[in-house]
Amino acid sequence: MTTRIVMPPMENTLGQAFAEAFEKHKDNQAIVFAHNGAPEAALSGAVLEKDTNQLANTFLRMGIGNCDRVILLVEKSLFTVVAHIALQKIGAYTVPLNPDFKAAELSYLVEDADPSLIIAEPYHESLLKNLRSDTETLLIDTHKPYPEVDFFRNAADMSPQVRVDPEDGGGIIYTSGTTGKPKGVVMSQKNLLHDARTVITAWEITREDLLCHALPLYHTHGLSFALHTALLAGSQIILMDRFNPPSVIDILSEKKRGKACTLFMGVPAMYVKLMDTIGDQAIDFDHMRLWASGSAPLQPNDFWRIKKIFGKEPVEREGMTETGMNFSNPLHGKRKPGSIGLPLPGLAVLIKDPSTFEPTAVGQVGEIWLKGPGITLGYWKKPAATAETFQEGWFRTGDLGRVDEEGYYYLTDRIKDVIISGGENISPKEVELTLNALDDVVDSSVVGIPDEKWGEKLVAAIVTKPNAVVSPEKIFAHCKTYLLNWKCPKDVIFVEALPRNAMGKVLKSKVQKLFR
Repeated sequence: MTTRIVMPPMENTLGQAFAEAFEKHKDNQAIVFAHNGAPEAALSGAVLEKDTNQLANTFLRMGIGNCDRVILLVEKSLFTVVAHIALQKIGAYTVPLNPDFKAAELSYLVEDADPSLIIAEPYHESLLKNLRSDTETLLIDTHKPYPEVDFFRNAADMSPQVRVDPEDGGGIIYTSGTTGKPKGVVMSQKNLLHDARTVITAWEITREDLLCHALPLYHTHGLSFALHTALLAGSQIILMDRFNPPSVIDILSEKKRGKACTLFMGVPAMYVKLMDTIGDQAIDFDHMRLWASGSAPLQPNDFWRIKKIFGKEPVEREGMTETGMNFSNPLHGKRKPGSIGLPLPGLAVLIKDPSTFEPTAVGQVGEIWLKGPGITLGYWKKPAATAETFQEGWFRTGDLGRVDEEGYYYLTDRIKDVIISGGENISPKEVELTLNALDDVVDSSVVGIPDEKWGEKLVAAIVTKPNAVVSPEKIFAHCKTYLLNWKCPKDVIFVEALPRNAMGKVLKSKVQKLFR
């Protein structure tokens, strides 16, 4: 099955696009930074243009140039946004990292990125000296009010006088590393700009919108899908320093200020926390026009729960660090629970049998292959992994999926997650959906662990509702009612929560460790 939608070509860079957007919307309030839920500082388009130019020229003066890597190991703040955009204006790679990483995690990432500069919080100073004493480090206290961060304000405020091409540096964003060491995904200016413009078009984002931004900035979801799109469209952003459900609910429901929120982008775990916090309260969210969910699967029961509590069906979508956003349920039209939706403009899609590489029929599961202008240039310093991932110009996602007769796509599993037990291929997601259908089960993760008899033994970690009484025997009996015996878990454990990364993806390797 092949799908392709044509999109007009682009010409400029992400840095140029930011400059044009800031000039076009110079008098508009672009970002309001909310600390602990309360507005702290705001920047207009004109101030963003001036400050990003000054910081870009400061970077040039420091010797940072085209395609250099600069690690941003700082907390979510206005300075983080300004630093990222300044790097785009000189064609350097932003390398955003989680500021909460421990020494062992940072050691690998800093060594792999080989940065020309590390921008970090003061509390990272001793840690970084032990890791990389020879790399220039700039310590910025992002807890200070933004106007007090003034080291760059004596630089020229004109556009940096450097040539930046569409294929030049944009970002190196590290994958989640759910199955192994993270890989640095190299994204060009063209990749990132294509992605932002595609999302703006698909979701009709305009200067009339107000986005409540509660995602981290060190992942593609928060950086590209949310921040880039809103800024380039001229929308206003309330940039929350962290995700705090009561504060997010207050901001999303507020109507007294001049402009009410219209957009929210979150991961399923965020929606669950918001809905649990709201409980039985009746809150009016009619002014909201888009509730977008991605980065992890949204369970069908949560789809309908979102519609009931927030008043509209969520728009489920799919994207990858390596590709940007690929699929989305339509803004206008049918939205299918459990589906990642339709291919976005400019994307070509193939579904191939992972063994024979032959195209599959409608409804048949295969590996999803992609081709388009948003797809990564490759993995940083990993030519073998890059070569393995690309086949004849197509990007192999590693995702198993299918397409229905109306052209809607569905993800079924990751190829690496498929369990081979007793010679049979077992889809973890099929078993998880069966487990999650039990009334007292909230969530589950099914993995394979080494076994002398079966090769891999299928096991399940299960989260139940508070005070629910669920026995392993009940789980086994339920599974045997709906699944073949060899698809049923051989062992189960009950946990308070599944191990997840910052974007809500279950860490399968950590689930496996629960059984050792």
